[in-house]
Amino acid sequence: MENGNHKEVPEDANEHCPGTQSEDAGKSDACAGCPNQEACASAPKGPDPDLVAIAERMAAVKHKILILSGKGGVGKSTFSAQLSFALADMDFQVGLLDIDICGPSIPKMLGLEGQEIHQSNLGWSPVYVDSIGVMSIGFMLPDPDDAVIWRGPRKNGIIKQFLKDVYWGELDFLVVDAPPGTSDEHISIVQFLKETGIDGAIIVTTPQQVSLIDVRKEVSFCKKVGIRVLGVVENMSGLRQSLSDFKYVKPLKNGGEEEEDVTERVMAVLREKAPELLDVVACSEVFDSSRGGAARMCVEMGVPFLGKVPLDPKLCKAAEEGRSCFAGDECRVSASALSAIIAKLLKNDTIA
Repeated sequence: MENGNHKEVPEDANEHCPGTQSEDAGKSDACAGCPNQEACASAPKGPDPDLVAIAERMAAVKHKILILSGKGGVGKSTFSAQLSFALADMDFQVGLLDIDICGPSIPKMLGLEGQEIHQSNLGWSPVYVDSIGVMSIGFMLPDPDDAVIWRGPRKNGIIKQFLKDVYWGELDFLVVDAPPGTSDEHISIVQFLKETGIDGAIIVTTPQQVSLIDVRKEVSFCKKVGIRVLGVVENMSGLRQSLSDFKYVKPLKNGGEEEEDVTERVMAVLREKAPELLDVVACSEVFDSSRGGAARMCVEMGVPFLGKVPLDPKLCKAAEEGRSCFAGDECRVSASALSAIIAKLLKNDTIA
């Protein structure tokens, strides 16, 4: 639906549609023959009363940030989780809302698999880890392998419930992890939160053109619905790994599929002959970034570029285990890149 002049109009509506919330919806001359005529005539008119309840809940939330991506598999949920860990480490009160209804991965990335939602007299209580309040449909599935096969209205309904029925308490930040693309969930979260104030969106991508093509659509979506793009993060921006963390193999001469593991021999030589190389980080381009990657796209689209996060196997492991990459120095390669991006984000006038 479009929202021009505060008038909601279905995409397949007749010309001069009065809008679904108009008292004339389904009744005016312009409605004759419209496929939506019967639904509009019988639908309740006026503002959605649930939006009042959402506004009351969100009044205690200072900043709301959407995490978006054009494609799946670019590390959006990993970024959402690690952003939440980082903000909590800075003593901010943080909530993380997972609205990826069909693919909820946030419980896994926060180490909260198997947890359930509890109710109190104040509403649904988020599940907490490291002072981060987390809400996801993943906590509501009887079996984590169950598929969520829902149409748009039901998805919209659960997102609305997460906003109006969850008692988040006072938050400095509500981080919203959205599914890939620009579908029902995105339209719903914008409609439900827009009147309460959305600080903006962070868009996560990988460097290659096949991902950036869809990110351009995501930027276009934000502009159309009036959401500020806080910046773009280029994730998996080249593999970076210490030489000591590699596994070394030698192909067999007979051309078989098996390989000989020579890791111990290589490491023994390095320790004996060149120990200073053990801390050297090897860099390799995994995705083609010859056309400038996300940085160039940001210049062309007129949106901020927040920075690059390398493809770090230690970060991947931390995400799989539901841990913060900022604890200790195991993820020093990726943690430093993420810290720089978050510091840049916090300098933004919108969320200062």
